[in-house]
Amino acid sequence: MRIALSVQGLTKRFGSFTAVDEVSFDVEDGKFFSILGPSGCGKTTLLRMIAGFYRPDAGTLLFDGQQMDNVAPNKRPVNMVFQNLALFPMMNVHENIAFGLRRRGEKGATVDRKVQEVLERVGLPGSGKKQVNQLSGGQKQRIAIARCLVLDPTVLLLDEPLGALDAKLREHMKVELKTLQSQVGTTFVYITHDQSEAMVMSDTVAVMNNGKFEQIGTPQELYHNPKSSFVAQFVGSNNKIRVTLRRDAHGEMLARYTNGLDFRLIGAFESPKKDDEYDLFVRPESMVINPPEDHDNFNTMMVTVTSILFDGGNSRLLVQPDDTNDEIVVALPQTRQFDHIQAKDRIRIGWDTAKAICYKRRDWKIYDEE
Repeated sequence: MRIALSVQGLTKRFGSFTAVDEVSFDVEDGKFFSILGPSGCGKTTLLRMIAGFYRPDAGTLLFDGQQMDNVAPNKRPVNMVFQNLALFPMMNVHENIAFGLRRRGEKGATVDRKVQEVLERVGLPGSGKKQVNQLSGGQKQRIAIARCLVLDPTVLLLDEPLGALDAKLREHMKVELKTLQSQVGTTFVYITHDQSEAMVMSDTVAVMNNGKFEQIGTPQELYHNPKSSFVAQFVGSNNKIRVTLRRDAHGEMLARYTNGLDFRLIGAFESPKKDDEYDLFVRPESMVINPPEDHDNFNTMMVTVTSILFDGGNSRLLVQPDDTNDEIVVALPQTRQFDHIQAKDRIRIGWDTAKAICYKRRDWKIYDEE
């Protein structure tokens, strides 16, 4: 297993504020690695240290096993695609892509051949004579990537490159970028605050919060087995039910909801202390309408339907549990068996105990600046 990028204990401070706090991770060659987190969590600062624009206060970086501690940005085997793409409007596509090659001294037929080859790789053959203003948003994205790929970087860094696109094109480009990365085989390190982008495109995702990585794993691992309250809230849609934990006379762990209901839990938990508060997480698709009443593995409660959000296969109910002001989202199955449900109806919902996860409550804040 070849490691294209190794980050070891990387730290960056701005005065008394620690933007990146002893972050470590490895990226395998040819993989799509995403850093996902809210605005201000430190992900852009981390990317700029990898690129060489910021000098870290501690830690080290290695590309293909070579230390980069005192290597200038233009000497590192890495290129960066920015959110605004930074294409030169006065140059055509060919000259935009050739710019970096000419800057490092390459000339003539060699430059032309490399430009033609990279245009083939990104699926835009014969586009060299086009002006930038003749390109669609998706084509500009590909040209910005081609301009980096033509320099054969060990790692390509992408700083929220889909952020400036409209919603429909952004959805299309998520698939396009993943396909492109698979075809060209270059290692991508991608930062985003959009969990859908990270989950759809990545082989591995690191969830970042307050300068640290909360969890690193495959999209499936993050979604089904979040290791912290923050990851459970940030990755995918989740219902958060505030509870306190206690053990019954038989030693079974129970979660008491604010309306007095007790929910059964499974799995190992720390011994709860008096007044400790916890968050119970249940995903909307794990909620069952009219669950079996005699099933020992189900938690159930009565709710009132407040809204029906119809969106085809993504349709949901918004419901309010009895004796609370909470709002819970329930995914509707992709059948018509619950078409009769209307706002103000009282229904019973529930979930398999194995489908819920519980963490000690932890408030987290998002900083405005990275």
